[in-house]
Amino acid sequence: MLQAGDLLSIDCGAYIDGYHGDAAITVGIGEIDAAGRRLIDTTLASLAAGIEAARPGARLGDVSHAIETTARAGGYGLPRGLGGHGVGTAMHEDPHVPNTGRPNRGMLLREGLVLALEPMLIEGGGDGGRTLSDGWTVVTADGTRAAHSEHTIAVSSAGPEILTAP
Repeated sequence: MLQAGDLLSIDCGAYIDGYHGDAAITVGIGEIDAAGRRLIDTTLASLAAGIEAARPGARLGDVSHAIETTARAGGYGLPRGLGGHGVGTAMHEDPHVPNTGRPNRGMLLREGLVLALEPMLIEGGGDGGRTLSDGWTVVTADGTRAAHSEHTIAVSSAGPEILTAP
């Protein structure tokens, strides 16, 4: 049961003309405390950093590193194994886009590549999570709050293009 002060992550997809899009947002239920607002804001900043790093000629590790650096600077953890993905005629395609990584490593980004970037930050600073029996819901191992934000982007010569912007 949701209560005032809880954080709720909403992850939605769309299918239009044979192609998928994927986006997520975390919202507060009623009034949230300053720590919850900071967690949401840092998650959005991590997403923005990842998007900014997604340019032709960059590497996938540059995107992952940008997300991780912003999250860790805020003192947040990142659940192991979770992250973004390629998007196209299927909702989840290669490549997997980790939320942690080393710069100048991994696949070379090229114009036209479509990715869903989705940082998930853990308030307690840990990196553990588990999936519930519904096969979808992820909760933190330490019981602290988490926030999740996601956009589907296209890598373009003019810079990253957010395809799921309102």
